Amino acid sequence: MAGDDRESDNIPLHVGIIMDGNGRWAAQRGLPRLAGHRAGTENLRRVLEASAELGIKILTIYAFSTENWQRPDSEVRGLLGILEQMLQREVKNLHRNGVRLRHLGRLEGLSAGLQREIARAIELTRDNSRITLNVAFNYGGRAEIADAVRRILAEGVAPDEVDEATIGGHLYTAGQPDPDLIIRTSGEMRLSNFLVWQAAYAEYYSTPTYWPDFDREELRKALEAYGQRRRRFGGLDSSR
Repeated sequence: MAGDDRESDNIPLHVGIIMDGNGRWAAQRGLPRLAGHRAGTENLRRVLEASAELGIKILTIYAFSTENWQRPDSEVRGLLGILEQMLQREVKNLHRNGVRLRHLGRLEGLSAGLQREIARAIELTRDNSRITLNVAFNYGGRAEIADAVRRILAEGVAPDEVDEATIGGHLYTAGQPDPDLIIRTSGEMRLSNFLVWQAAYAEYYSTPTYWPDFDREELRKALEAYGQRRRRFGGLDSSR
């Protein structure tokens, strides 16, 4: 990865991406769905590199939701295998390029081997600072909030001491700023249980491009659209 080429002071600090359309991308080419997921995984490397070069500091990708367990067993096994292979193959390269890896989601349900690979990748890259890659895997926004509430109760926090900061400090993303921009590929307009707490004031951008084809130019278009927005966070536009 090259150095930053931040072209605007209005580049979002934290971008979330709902990587959608892998199956349809494969179907258009007469390929099995898993071929689309593999192509999507390969594309992640390119988008991560472009994100770092453009000045994004945190990239959160929605890789596997808590609802995805309902898919056919063969597809679920394939997705789990792709993640494990990706970690084994890519983590040293990510480390060399200053990427810090974090896992958002539950480890329950994942194989012992995959859990070890996740822990190894997190530990190896923990001190990197060029860009943080949050991988939301076995993740659900509502499950995240439920887990946060359980941790708060387990700590014995009094009800009148619970506020938004308390909840935010017990989410998987604790210590990170909320996302500024949420991108969804494949033209869908749903949040699909992704960062439902953190994205309360995020800007949204949807593109018909399927995830395997979402390249640096598509990312730049999303950032340009974001740069034209005026974020008011419930207040009034100071320019009017």
